[in-house]
Amino acid sequence: MKMLNFKAVVWFVKCSTSMLLFYSTCKADNSNASTGWECSQADKSTSEYAFQTNLNNLLNSLAAEAPLRNGFYKSTEGKGSNKVYGLVQCRGDVSAPDCANCTKESISVALQDCSKSKQVKVWFKWCLLHYSDEDFFGVLDPTSVAKTNDTNFDDPSVVPRGFNLMTELAVTAPKHPLMFQTAELDAGASGKRYGMAQCNRDISRSDCSNCLSGQLVTFRTTVGNKRDWEIYGSSCSMWYHDFQFYFNISTLASEGGRELSPSPAIAIGMILAVVKLLLLF
Repeated sequence: MKMLNFKAVVWFVKCSTSMLLFYSTCKADNSNASTGWECSQADKSTSEYAFQTNLNNLLNSLAAEAPLRNGFYKSTEGKGSNKVYGLVQCRGDVSAPDCANCTKESISVALQDCSKSKQVKVWFKWCLLHYSDEDFFGVLDPTSVAKTNDTNFDDPSVVPRGFNLMTELAVTAPKHPLMFQTAELDAGASGKRYGMAQCNRDISRSDCSNCLSGQLVTFRTTVGNKRDWEIYGSSCSMWYHDFQFYFNISTLASEGGRELSPSPAIAIGMILAVVKLLLLF
């Protein structure tokens, strides 16, 4: 594996744009949204029939298989100079249908905004799409971008506890089968904090650990005292919020998720059902 320097881009509430790199901003919540994309320099050979055929076949394969394989799938299409490598990594807490929809949306963005690029990455809140004419499978790519709410500062007493929570996730997430884990911090009067960490499943567990811990080192000053932040990377990502932003769909305890109480909507439905039964007697 070749040595890589840790590249970092700090992403604040204001948008940062360029010809090759775009990152959008939006208020953090648990809905899906595009968080950015990266395109390589325009390459005329992308219009060649062989490359386009291979790319289309690859994207169709990724869209069909990723939701069926616990949210991760990698594959290749073609040979020689027209060979294309690609993967999709969905967030470990989203359902198969949400993974499928996110994959389709990311493909749409790639084909629209990076139509002449051979090396493309598209980030959504729920998934990452990455394809290239170069073999990147299993290679740690520490390129990352941090998104914070630059005006929403945290209770100073909670800051170190929140950061310790995320540091622990960086250590424990790589040990789980899907290299994905959620965690919760009860900060008493200051409320709860929720964290999540995930690595792409093509890299090793040791690289996963290095990727997550590297993000915390690089962005510590940026995210350290913020109430809400997210770090999106090419090989790993981390999320930290003061509300439960993740879902409990397919986050089994054995796969790195916590068993959570039912959502408010489900809880209310259960209560109403019990009341109706009592009224019958």
